Order: sequence, then structure tokens, then C-alpha cells
Amino acid sequence: MVEPEPCSPGSTLPAALPTSCPEPPEERRSMPALSENLLFGMGNPLLDICAVVDKDFLDKYGLKANDQILAEDKHKELFEELVKRFKVEYHAGGSTQNSVKVAQWMIQKPYKVATFFGCIGKDKFGEILKKKTEEAHVDAHYYEQSEQPTGTCAACITGDNRSLVANLAAANCYDKTKHLDLKENWQLVEKAKVYYIAGFFLTVSPESILKVATQASENNKIFCLNLSAPFISQFFKEPLMKVLPYVDILFGNETEAAAFAKEQGFETEDIKEIARKTQALPKVNTKRPRIVVFTQGHEDTILATADEVLSFPVLEIDQSKIVDTNGAGDAFVGGFLSQLVSDKPNEECIRAGHYSANVVIRRAGCTFPEKPDFK
Repeated sequence: MVEPEPCSPGSTLPAALPTSCPEPPEERRSMPALSENLLFGMGNPLLDICAVVDKDFLDKYGLKANDQILAEDKHKELFEELVKRFKVEYHAGGSTQNSVKVAQWMIQKPYKVATFFGCIGKDKFGEILKKKTEEAHVDAHYYEQSEQPTGTCAACITGDNRSLVANLAAANCYDKTKHLDLKENWQLVEKAKVYYIAGFFLTVSPESILKVATQASENNKIFCLNLSAPFISQFFKEPLMKVLPYVDILFGNETEAAAFAKEQGFETEDIKEIARKTQALPKVNTKRPRIVVFTQGHEDTILATADEVLSFPVLEIDQSKIVDTNGAGDAFVGGFLSQLVSDKPNEECIRAGHYSANVVIRRAGCTFPEKPDFK
């Protein structure tokens, strides 16, 4: 049996058929149709290299069983040795890339709702990263250069612990004029309606963030930023505060919120008060009041709007089911963004964020099953 052609504008229908498409059910009509490149992310792409290792390997490179560090000279050989000695799994990683990957997973179809920009090397790890991002159905457009190798993050697993060693390498080399400013790339930016960048990228290309943030603000689109780590508020305060007036939704966790409050002289440690004061900071696009979202691990998530500060309890989980909390923050944001692109209310965005984080903390790394069962 031949499938009938769907109704489309300009199609001619036989006289015996109705001349208009039937009305969809109410719930379907309320869901805006998603298309490619609606969600734009830009950040530091890393290839996550995960392997179960022994204590001798940790000792050789001076690693602690449960830690996160940036690679130093003494870790140069670590990545190659990890691949040669142990059975490894590769995943497309890096904070922003994790979030857009989770958002795309939550959305499922169409593919390539999420776009991602970042810098990689022209090397073996770069090719693997491109393949893994493609498998995640994210539309990645990398700036590829030869000076630095593709950024990697070694996840050395011992028992229930993970020691993370990140080598940003090429991720630090993103060049606005050679990539973001190119006509075909900028057109992808213009197609988006929601933008998300982790604060880590302030250390790489603040001018790229400002260009995207300005474009979002001028076109009344949604620009989201993450505080990402306490050191961003402390040591990259100037570029952060240049971007903040353009931020429609600001994410962070409790330690990042505390560091931000201290740097801003808020003189409070109360997270709800910090959220309220952050929400009220100056903003360029006054048509869209800022929203602040602070997660607190297993404690309530805080949401501050212009009118109120609300608390949302996270999903309960048996502590014995938690495998790895490292990707929880990225996953929360990904879940949140997956509903934001469909214009869902804040409460629904947070519910999806809690769901995504709950899935990811049950697995090693920022990974997830083939399909979500989010209802």
C-alpha cells in the first residue's frame, strides 16, 4: 500500500478529497514544530577517553582517585598510554557540547535541532570526536586547525571513582574571525532561537560570546550562560560582567553562586537571596526579564524570576544507584534547554533538567540510554 502524501502548501488534491488538512489534536497543535539549528551552543569540545585503570597508572601520573585537574607537562604521555594499555570508550565531551548533546537526546527528532561550534585539531582524536558528535545527531561545525591537537579529557576509573585529566589544547584556539564571522557559520547563528554557552568559554573567546549575545538580544531571542566554575567569577570577572547584561537565563550550582555573590559584594550566603540579587542586575533587553537557575546537588533547585524565587525538589534516587555525578550539571542544562526550545514554561524546563540529571548520574560520564522516557 502506498502511503498518501502529506498535505503541503501548494499541493493539488483530487476533487474527491477534502481540500484542507485535518486539524491536529489539541496537544499536538500546542507543540511548536522543531526544525534544525534552533538551539545553538559554542564552547570547548573535548574527546572524553574513558577507561578502567589500576592504581599504578594513577600513581605514575600523580593522580588522585576522585579528582578533576588540567593536564600539565607530566601528563603528556598519559592520553596515548591510556589508549594503548586499556580498553577505552570515546564520547563527545566538554561542558557545552555535553549540554547540547543531552538536549538533542531529549528532543530525539528532528535530528540536528542542536548546533555546536568549537575548535579541534586535524588529527585522529578530532576525527573520532566528529564521528561521536554525528552519532549524537548534533550539527557540529568545528574550526579545525593544525597548531594544537584536539582537546581531550581522560577519565581514569578505579572502582567507584573517576580521576579526570583535561587537556584543552585546540579548544583554546577558537578564532572568531576565521570561524564565527564566516557568512555560512553566522547564518547558523541567526537561525537559532535559543543560545547556550558555558562560562568556561570566557577564557577562550569572550569576543565571540559577546557577538552571539548581542545578536540574541537585538532579535529578542534567548541567550543562556553558565557560571561553570568558581574561578570564572573570580579570575574572569571582567569578561563575565560584560556579557551578563545580555544574559536571559543564568545557570550555576551552589558553589558557583557563592563565589559570584562574594565577587559582587552581595554580603549574603543565602542562595535564594543570591538568586534574587543576580536576577536584578542590569539587563540590556528589558522585554525579557532575566531568569536565574541555581542547582544544589540533591537539594532543591532555585529559580528566580522578576516576581518570585521558587524551590523545586529534585528527583529522589537511591544513593547506591549513583555512579558518577560529574555530568549532572551539564545534563540538567541539556534537559532544561530541550523544553525551552519548545517554549515550555519554566517549571517544565526544570522538570526535564531534573530528569536528565537523574538519568546521567546513574551512568559513567555524560552518557544516556538510546531514548528518554520523559513524560
